[in-house]
Amino acid sequence: MKIGLFGGSFDPIHAGHVETVRAARQALGLERVIYLPTAQPPHKPGRKLAPALARYAMVELALLSEDGLYASPFELTFGRPAYTIDSLEHFRRAYPDAELHLLIGGDSFLELEAWWRWREIAASARLIVLARPGSELRAEALSPALAELLQSGRAQILADRTVDLSSTELRDLFARGEQPPLSALPPLVLDYIHKYRLYR
Repeated sequence: MKIGLFGGSFDPIHAGHVETVRAARQALGLERVIYLPTAQPPHKPGRKLAPALARYAMVELALLSEDGLYASPFELTFGRPAYTIDSLEHFRRAYPDAELHLLIGGDSFLELEAWWRWREIAASARLIVLARPGSELRAEALSPALAELLQSGRAQILADRTVDLSSTELRDLFARGEQPPLSALPPLVLDYIHKYRLYR
């Protein structure tokens, strides 16, 4: 059994988070992908986020009709950062016979060596790098350690040509009182954002 794990702040979750993972699940033959909305991302200590439970609710709403995509509250660790290695160890215990795949964005992959116990992360799961359109992740441009992960097969780059969206850009739109493109967010997520005025 192959299981994908996909963590993030999801502030807010948008079509890129869903369509990219849907395509990755099909390409890799993953039985399921588990989204892990993070209450307190360790790499964004100073950034103001929408409430963690609101972000978790939006992920649940976005995935309701998605076959094989699920949300988990495991990284809703209030009062302390959530570390990826802890999540990997948890899901290794929950699915001892599964092959774990950790889905991360290209920017996160470039910062991997700054993550807590990053070598154990790379040893605990196959890293699937979801590269956004136009990103440059050639092995020769990476640090020796990251290039070795690619060359050894412990990491794989999946070029994402589906949706070029940014949560930052969407938050800025909402803050200005503007509407995003209709395809940018699942309708229930858009309704939720408007009802609770999350980014105003």
